[in-house]
Amino acid sequence: MSRFGFQEMQAIQKELREKYKERWGDLSPKMGRDTLLWMLCEAGEVADILKKQGDTAILEDAETRAHFIEELCDVMMYFNDLMLCYSISPEELEEVYRKKHERNMHRW
Repeated sequence: MSRFGFQEMQAIQKELREKYKERWGDLSPKMGRDTLLWMLCEAGEVADILKKQGDTAILEDAETRAHFIEELCDVMMYFNDLMLCYSISPEELEEVYRKKHERNMHRW
């Protein structure tokens, strides 16, 4: 099984952004602000499935699970766009993520 990570996610997002560049506009910090709001709306759709369908349906009902995962993908797509708007590379994210993890491991 392949290891799907931010490197590939960003490559996919760049391809998608290039295809719809005229419609969506250029990546920029201004667009990053809008992207964050759209990402939060998608996170709300994830929460809506949790609230209305529940944990059991997500774990056991194939249709609900597929919808839940699709909405999570929308969140991740906007997250990657947000990273691209601010020129955050997967390597930069990994470095900070690992430092944050180390701090959290010794927090309490």
